[in-house]
Amino acid sequence: MSDFMSNYFGPLDSSGCLYFLIITVIFFIGLVSVFISEVIFILQNYNKLNFRMISAGVLLLFNIFLAYFMNRLLYSMCVKSLT
Repeated sequence: MSDFMSNYFGPLDSSGCLYFLIITVIFFIGLVSVFISEVIFILQNYNKLNFRMISAGVLLLFNIFLAYFMNRLLYSMCVKSLT
């Protein structure tokens, strides 16, 4: 029973930090792609833009940046705590 508890509920080693690194890379790629698509959208629809379109794009970029930053912070904390 002790082996079961330590295997499934015990602390992970430093390879568990790889999860946060992968999620950070995914969110960074998403951030760059959304930024590029927003710039293309603004350039194509420059005459038809209104406040709602711009604010929706800014909020989307902010949310993706926040998720990227959070996962980067968690990865840094994971790596530093296990060294």
